[in-house]
Amino acid sequence: MPQTPEPSVSGGRTDFPDENDSTCSNLSNRSLRIAEKEKKKSEAEAPLSVALTYFSEVKAGTPVLGNDELEGHLVRLERTALAQGLPPHAVSIMLEFAMSLRMTNAITSRVLRFLVPASVVPQEAVLRGVSWLCTQKLSQSNQLLFLRWVLTMFDMIDCKDNLRAIYGFIFSFVTDESMCPFICHLLYLLTIKEHVKAYRVRKLLDIQGKMGRQPYILQLLALYKVFSPEMVPHSVTSRMRTGFRNHDSTWKAPLAALAKRRVGQETPSMDLVLGLRQKPNRKKRKFHHLEVPDLAPAMGPNSRKGVCLQQLRSFSELLDNLSSIELPAQMGSLLSSAMALHYLDCVQDESAFLRLNFWLGHALQEEFFAGPVEGGQESMAEAAHFLSMLVSTQHFLQEGFSATEGFLCKFLEVWDGFLHRPQILELLSNIALVPSSQIKQVLFDPLMQLYFTSSVFFKCSVIECLSSMLRKWLTWHSVCAKEEGLNISLNNRSTMSLSLSGFLDSVLKLVQFVGRLTSAGLQLERCHTLLLHHALGFYEMVSDMYLKYSLPLFVMLPPGVFYPALLAADPIAVDRLGRIMFKYRQNLTHAKEQRLKQKELYLQISRSVYEEFNTYLVTMVGFLWNSVAFGPRSGLAINQRLLERTKVANYSSSFNLVHHPAFVNYAVDFHQQCWPERTDMDLNSIQAGRYWDWYVEYLYTQGFEGLRDFIKVSINPSATRQSTAHPLSQPSQSG
Repeated sequence: MPQTPEPSVSGGRTDFPDENDSTCSNLSNRSLRIAEKEKKKSEAEAPLSVALTYFSEVKAGTPVLGNDELEGHLVRLERTALAQGLPPHAVSIMLEFAMSLRMTNAITSRVLRFLVPASVVPQEAVLRGVSWLCTQKLSQSNQLLFLRWVLTMFDMIDCKDNLRAIYGFIFSFVTDESMCPFICHLLYLLTIKEHVKAYRVRKLLDIQGKMGRQPYILQLLALYKVFSPEMVPHSVTSRMRTGFRNHDSTWKAPLAALAKRRVGQETPSMDLVLGLRQKPNRKKRKFHHLEVPDLAPAMGPNSRKGVCLQQLRSFSELLDNLSSIELPAQMGSLLSSAMALHYLDCVQDESAFLRLNFWLGHALQEEFFAGPVEGGQESMAEAAHFLSMLVSTQHFLQEGFSATEGFLCKFLEVWDGFLHRPQILELLSNIALVPSSQIKQVLFDPLMQLYFTSSVFFKCSVIECLSSMLRKWLTWHSVCAKEEGLNISLNNRSTMSLSLSGFLDSVLKLVQFVGRLTSAGLQLERCHTLLLHHALGFYEMVSDMYLKYSLPLFVMLPPGVFYPALLAADPIAVDRLGRIMFKYRQNLTHAKEQRLKQKELYLQISRSVYEEFNTYLVTMVGFLWNSVAFGPRSGLAINQRLLERTKVANYSSSFNLVHHPAFVNYAVDFHQQCWPERTDMDLNSIQAGRYWDWYVEYLYTQGFEGLRDFIKVSINPSATRQSTAHPLSQPSQSG
């Protein structure tokens, strides 16, 4: 039998064994382990607090040489700062110590170089640093190092309202030639409309007169001109690319490491449709130049006067607060918020675009030109995601960014044609108008090298890209043509502003360039059907530029595209060629009528355009209708002996609507419907009498509308079915 445990008597009290003794023991051990961890953590944090206490209390004039205590605290702080960053109070203490120059300039430089914040930089610490700057105690190199540190950490400053309050104090440093580039950059980031004063504009212009047209001075003046155009002279454009350099090289690596660590600790959240977009995982990425920041207000909660974009939850709220919206601290965050893009589209804030272009230029430059050459799958995926976001943003705003255009001009020179091809070509199609004097060097030369050394599918992508580019140029012109004047600017914030003649020159060069590409490409690829259709799609737009886009420019498609389309085995290609010829006739006829009625002098149509059109017209009618292919009246005459060597019996009729390789299947089907009892196939019987007219109507029912329009306006049928083409007569006074 199992024995019952006996009770023990102690001090008059009976104690029975507790069955939870083991559980209590486990809990006690766990508590000891937790206490041990807390003790180790406090011991690890103690040296940091001791070091901060030392630097907050150390007296000026303390010796540096042989000071082991100083060296130990510096090493401990430097290791902590570079590994995990310093908390805000530590940043304040160390910045105060460095700027007050209690020790040597060498110690100040060392502290500033490892002063990396873990989260935010207190605004008051920066204010104290600026106040120490005016004492002139620091060496010039340390003064510049401090300004570089402020510019690098600018977006991490918790609030900037007090910094804006001492704008005039900071502005006084622009007279120092060595500090001027950094001060102008800092002023550029702090400027609001209330800061733009006439005396500040005059001071900057005076400095510019002494130092020359420096880009950083011009950039600050450009921002002033955005807020107050009447104060800044016309010689300063408000639509220029950024003129500031990047100053973050000293702190780039530790900041990137901290950003990587923060991204790894973030948890995904559900965002509203009009809120933030989801971001990809960047855990393995070395640098984070393409990381779009979160929306954060530029002002502190106590001094905020407007409404933050991140507070809005619907489009109606945006419309209600449109006049009091406060822009975020970092303009790059606008790309991550659909609400912010709606605001940009509604308000057209030029200063916001100017700042956003600056951020974009920096991010693209660092990622594709100054970053590491090699990159893993995560790096490639992040860059592709960022470029796709940029493409969708430009589509939403229906215009490109000047920073993107500058990046593309440089990137095309080193592009291999494969890296992020869809995004690069899509961005390229959004590029604003390029002057005719620069378009060859900037656009044509790099694309031509890639075009002739790539596959047919890349060739099609390039033609599609250039077609989209031309369509956007023409669309912008059609909008501008309805307004007063002929001053054309494809981008509201672009530096480009051309007259009509300048616009015509650029469009003409683009059309001629595509003509050379398509002609040579079709020869190299043996008239590949896909490439041929991309070429025909481009010329469908070119043929209708006058009527559809109000552009008085007429450029015929080259023979290298016309004849492959006419002789193609694809019936759709022949039909599209008929539509193109029909559009050309419509546009030329209307332009000639307008010139005769209204005497519009700008409609100067070259005589060669009429000659080319009539030659193509005669050729199409001769081949498709009159069965005189390759003859003297066809427009494409070939030596008869050479034709006889082909051993084709009736070569002159081999490309009419019955025997043409593109339509022979339709002819066979029509023959079977007309003569179902026949066992032999005689397609020549279709060409006799009324069967020809029925056959042509049958083709119309198959959806060949382009061919129908061409035949109805270009052919004059006679009783013998031999028809004559209707050529266009040239105006009496053509250019």
